[in-house]
Amino acid sequence: MKNYILASASPRRKELLGELGITPTVCPTDADETITEKLSPDKFVELLSKRKAEAYTGQTGEKDILIAADTVVALGDEILGKPTDPQNAFDMLKSLSGQAHSVYTGITVKSNKKTVTACDETKVIFRDMTDDEIWEYVNSGDPMDKAGAYGIQGEAGKFVSAVEGSLNNVIGLPTELLKEILIKDFNI
Repeated sequence: MKNYILASASPRRKELLGELGITPTVCPTDADETITEKLSPDKFVELLSKRKAEAYTGQTGEKDILIAADTVVALGDEILGKPTDPQNAFDMLKSLSGQAHSVYTGITVKSNKKTVTACDETKVIFRDMTDDEIWEYVNSGDPMDKAGAYGIQGEAGKFVSAVEGSLNNVIGLPTELLKEILIKDFNI
């Protein structure tokens, strides 16, 4: 029996692991998320997920599997992180209105013998939104701790007209990719 360690405080990631039958020990890490070089969104999240895994200070024994992840929203090559204030959240959502964008999640899976890092991309298309709709959502407080200023599984779902790829990736953990890594690379 494997012992899974989630290097994230995200309740959404923990819940998604639960849907896979995995009950992880939650051990968020204090990784440096500062990146000064210009990276593509996929390389950006892969690097951050690696840093989060490397920042884990506990031991990874024979039966331990560490899972670290990072998610960003990108409009073209512009990475939209978590909003700094309500105006920033409004501006992000306004830029996404009527547009297709990508959500990238980098994941790093680590045992005491092996480390695998990968990334998944999902295209999300927002319908046109009015300023009033955006402000109503921003004023709910929901977008303030989310990449791209929205959580698709909540109230912002009403803005989505299409999703191409993994919905779980948009929520914060590409469970399909994770299962593939666990089976192929870790024989689980």
